[in-house]
Order: sequence, then structure tokens, then C-alpha cells
Amino acid sequence: MVVPVAHGGPRVSAAPSDIRHAREVWRLSWPAIGHMLLLTAVFVVDRAIIGKTSDAALASMQISTVLVWTLTSIFTAFSTATLAIAGRAIGSGNPREASRAATTSVAAAAASGVVVMVAARLASPLVLAFAFPHAGSDVLANVGAYLDVALFALPLVFVEAAMASVLHAGGDTRSPLLAAVVGNGINLVLSCVLVFGLCGAPKLGVVGVAIGFLAAALAEVAVLSVVLARRRGPIDLQRYGLSWDSALARRLMRVACPAIVDKTAYAGGYLVFVALIGWLGPAAMAANQVISSIEAICFLTAEGFGIAAGSLVAQQIGANQRARAEASMRTAAWLAVTVVAPLGLLFALAARPLLTMFGGSSEVVALGASSLIVAGLSQPFMAYATVMRMALRGAGATRSVLCVTLLGTLLVRLPLGYLLAVPGGLGLFGVWLACLCDWVLEAAVLSLIVRGQSWKTETV
Repeated sequence: MVVPVAHGGPRVSAAPSDIRHAREVWRLSWPAIGHMLLLTAVFVVDRAIIGKTSDAALASMQISTVLVWTLTSIFTAFSTATLAIAGRAIGSGNPREASRAATTSVAAAAASGVVVMVAARLASPLVLAFAFPHAGSDVLANVGAYLDVALFALPLVFVEAAMASVLHAGGDTRSPLLAAVVGNGINLVLSCVLVFGLCGAPKLGVVGVAIGFLAAALAEVAVLSVVLARRRGPIDLQRYGLSWDSALARRLMRVACPAIVDKTAYAGGYLVFVALIGWLGPAAMAANQVISSIEAICFLTAEGFGIAAGSLVAQQIGANQRARAEASMRTAAWLAVTVVAPLGLLFALAARPLLTMFGGSSEVVALGASSLIVAGLSQPFMAYATVMRMALRGAGATRSVLCVTLLGTLLVRLPLGYLLAVPGGLGLFGVWLACLCDWVLEAAVLSLIVRGQSWKTETV
């Protein structure tokens, strides 16, 4: 195991027992799980607050938050390269390169955030008119008002993701969690004040939650900036300063490009997936929204274990401990399965009560119960595949992960979902059955990739 120390390079400890290894994975995982849940909580809280104002405002959040999530999901994939390169540098005992990778990555994230922000602001009117022609003028007006403010947060969100990956590379998952706690608190208070006009403030509606989102992103970047500026250890900006390294930037882009394409394919597949469910009618859309909200608990938990796995794998490959890296991957994956599988079983056994608890009407409950059972059965496979994806990205094997995404999305989830749902007449149940098949296939293929060992020699 690689353990970052206060000064200099890493310290390689004696081979730990399986229990000690699992404890190390858990130590890194639980703050990462909390971080992922809180990043999503910002959008959930905003929807809940806006839901108290008007139907048009609430409907607009279904569009605007998906658009913002899509942009951030795709372009923060750049942080995958940050984790792989900075983690390897830390593992190999090269804190200078790790610090340069950190500053170069943050600068590149800020620049790309500005470019994406400008492009999104210019393109959003055309995209909204083309993609949502029947949304209604009131809904689209609210979407535009939200995006006019929220898009300014994109550079900050990109920088936060890069900073968090830098800290993850050094084995620190708690500082990003602290930043997310601060950001969520600011978003909640400021959004309530500005949406409802409390304390003499004007009532701003969706603009209020957009300002809250922007303020939360700014607060998170501020917290992480203080942490990085004061940190002494493998990432030491006080000692090595702020610098731009063109060679490192090219390495970051080489690793990041497949990850960005991977995220683009995944996000695009998700949008097509949602469109497919849209063909099934409003009740199917409502049922799917509730099921997705329930399933998100498992997915974000698996991503937390994946962050821990990616961090350990990057460091251990840098320290030339490839067998230990594989052990970290497998330990994190099976821990995720152990935690998530009981939740999946709960989904299957208590589908109707859960759907009712999450606000489903009698029609939604009747339509979604069988689908939630299938979603519950898919959770162990989802957890295993998600952790292995993120672990392989930590190893720099982003092209292999891209191939798995394309295989699962384009050859299984979307075509099989359509065939089962529409010609097969299974509706929403058929869509989720296709998801189960996709996760089973991806878990199997990722397991074969890990056994193949070629990921251990990836150049980053």
C-alpha cells in the first residue's frame, strides 16, 4: 500500500492483511461517497425549493438541471487524467511532477470551463428551441433565466472537479467532502432567501436557485484553494509554486480525451434513454423519475468506492506495485457490491412502498413496481462495473473503458431497450430489463480486461 507522507515521496508499507486493505479502501471511500451525494443534493434541493413556487418553474428545472449536469458530467472527465498522472507521480516519489500536474490541470480546467460556458450561452437558445418545442413559453423562459446565471458556474465547477481529483490522488477524500458540505449549506440558505424573498430580499424564482448554485460552486473552490495552498506533502504548492507545464498538459489531454468521449457517449446514451421512455407516455416518465431517484443512492455510493479505487491504483502503479493495484481494484469493487447488494434487494422486496414513499401516484406505483424490482437486481452488477471503470481510469486505461461504454450503450442498452419496450410491448419494464443486461455485460467485460493485465502497463 502507498501511504502519502508529510514531506517527500510515498512510504511503502509492508503487505497488509485483507482486513487492513479493506479498511484503507473504506477510509477513502466514505468521504468520497458523501462528496458525490452532496454534489447531487444541490440539484435535488433546488428542485424541492422551486417546487413551492409554480408548475412552470418546477418543469423548467427538469430541463435546465439536466443540461447543466450533462455539460459538467462530460467535461469534468478531464479530472480523470489528473487523478491518473498526479497519482502516479505521488506513487513514484516525484512530488514536483505531482504539484505541476495539479496546477496545470486546474489551469486547463478553468480555461475549458470558460470555453464551454461561452459556447453554451451562445448555443442554448437554439438548443432549447430545437429540443423542447412543446415545453411552453413560460417553461422555456424559466430555463433561459436559470441558465443565464448558472452557466457562469461552469468554470468554477470544472476547477472544483480538478482540485478534488488532485486531493484524491494524494489520498485526501475528506477535504472535498468538507467543501461540498459548505457549498450545500450556502446553496440551501441563499436559494431560500432569494426564491421566497426572505429577510427583505427580492423574490427571484429560478434566478434565486441559480445564484445559490453559483455561490455554492464559488465556496467549494475557495475551500479547496485554501486546502491546497496550505498543504505540505506530495502536493506541495508552497514549495513548488504555480506553473504551467506544456508537456504535462499534452499528457493530460492524451489521457483525458478518451474519458471525455466516454462521458459524452454515456450522457448521450442517457438522453436517448430518457427520450425512449418519453415515447411510453407521462406515467412511464414519472415512474422512471422516481426509480432513478431511488437508484441514485446506489450509483453514487459505487462512485465513492470507485474514487478510492482510482486513487489507490494510480499511486500503486506509480510505485510499481501492480499486484497491489489489482488487489485494491478488486477489494473496492467487492466492498461496493457488499454495500449496494442489500439495497438492491430492498428495492426488489419493497418496490411498491418505496415508490409510494418517493411520491409516486397509484398509477406510477403500479407501472413502476416491476421495473424497480429489475433495477434492484441490477445493482450488484452496476456497483462492480462502476468501481472497475473508475479504477481503470486511475490506471490511465481510459480507452479500454471507452470501448466498454460504447459496447454496452450502443449494442445493448439502447437497441435492446427499444426492442423490448416498443415492439416487444414490455414498456418501462423492458427498458430496465435492457439496463440489467447492459450492467451484466459490462461487469463481465471489465472483469476480463482486469484479468488481461494490459492495463497495468498503460502509458500516461
